[in-house]
Amino acid sequence: MLDILRFDFGAYPQKYPDPRKLSIVPLSDVKVRNLTAPGRYADGGGLYLQVMPNGGKYWRMKYRFGGKEKLLALGVYPVVGIKQAREKRFEAKQALSRGEDPGALKKAAKEKVVQEVTTTLKAVAEEWLSHQAGRWEANTLARTRASLEADVFPALGSLSMSTITPKQVMDAVKKIEERGAGEIAMRVLQRVKAIYRYATTHQHIDRNPMVDLVPSEILKPRRVQHRAALRPVDLPEFLAKLDVYEGDPHTIHALKLLMLTAARPGEVRSARWGEFDLDAKLWRIPAERMKMRMEHVVPLSAQAVAVVEAMKPLSGHRELVFPSPFYPSKPLSENTFNSAMARMGYKYLATAHGFRSLFSTVANEAGWSADAIERQLAHAERNQVRAAYDRGARLHERVKLMDWWANYLDSRRLGQVVALPQAA
Repeated sequence: MLDILRFDFGAYPQKYPDPRKLSIVPLSDVKVRNLTAPGRYADGGGLYLQVMPNGGKYWRMKYRFGGKEKLLALGVYPVVGIKQAREKRFEAKQALSRGEDPGALKKAAKEKVVQEVTTTLKAVAEEWLSHQAGRWEANTLARTRASLEADVFPALGSLSMSTITPKQVMDAVKKIEERGAGEIAMRVLQRVKAIYRYATTHQHIDRNPMVDLVPSEILKPRRVQHRAALRPVDLPEFLAKLDVYEGDPHTIHALKLLMLTAARPGEVRSARWGEFDLDAKLWRIPAERMKMRMEHVVPLSAQAVAVVEAMKPLSGHRELVFPSPFYPSKPLSENTFNSAMARMGYKYLATAHGFRSLFSTVANEAGWSADAIERQLAHAERNQVRAAYDRGARLHERVKLMDWWANYLDSRRLGQVVALPQAA
């Protein structure tokens, strides 16, 4: 029986290779380090080192999957040493034993890394901001980006959106709230949720883990604080101070137009000459500059026309009616009005936006139509039929309203206490 199992190598037919020559001597670290001749140097199990003519050394592994021979790149020597190359070979063999293609697994892992880099919260947030740029005013876009850069990106910006948990977002907004900025905390939460909705819609992530984050269930109740506004009784003193205020004329005239039109500060700051028809005494603010994204027609009193006319020598050759005195291509800064009012002694007592509240209070008390007042303030009308009516028929009434308002302000400048009667 033993004679049958004995192999006579000398009698082995020459057309078959000598089995002793089929054995592969494993590579050693010393041998790999000293290899210089181009060629393939096998280590066994399909693993070999490819030495290139330029001296580069690459680990490769041959394997079969689905009846096809394939090649798997395992790294470059010496970054990947022989021990690491063998470990990768072992992992590939394990994948094959599970019926998985190690090459396909490697490709998927690489794609996942690329996806995680391109779907970080910061990367997708920038894409979202670019998408919103056509809808928002420049200052809104800047404020939104600034809040994310200050309160979100430092902790979460570099993380893949798919790995961020609701608790991490909650912790971030609660940290904002703890410093006494509850309003900012709520807005930041809303912005992060909007970014996640955008990411889900555009298939950057498979699902939206932030959908159940409700501000009222995370943040403490806040007392709504309306912007501070002048009282009617304060008008004589304020108007007297405005008349003698020695600030920049761009700011002074812009403040006057703000009061005379009850427009929003941003609408006045960014006013263009092309929007005004002074002969018709109308100011047409295009939809893209309005909060409600609808064109707003503002009747101009004779006093308002005079304010705009006074700006012609200063900015008539420019696009903006009230350019920044430092950067003429840009409008007055967002804080210009309130800074001027603070220098006049009204810090914490009144804001530029508060002029709208003052106008509404006085006009309502004087008996003017609430619809005309709301339309003058460019507040949205939810009823589409009424909205169409307000855009048309209310204009004639608002012309009278704004003439009355300008005259009312003149009367208060003179110290008259009794409001002028409503125009017929």
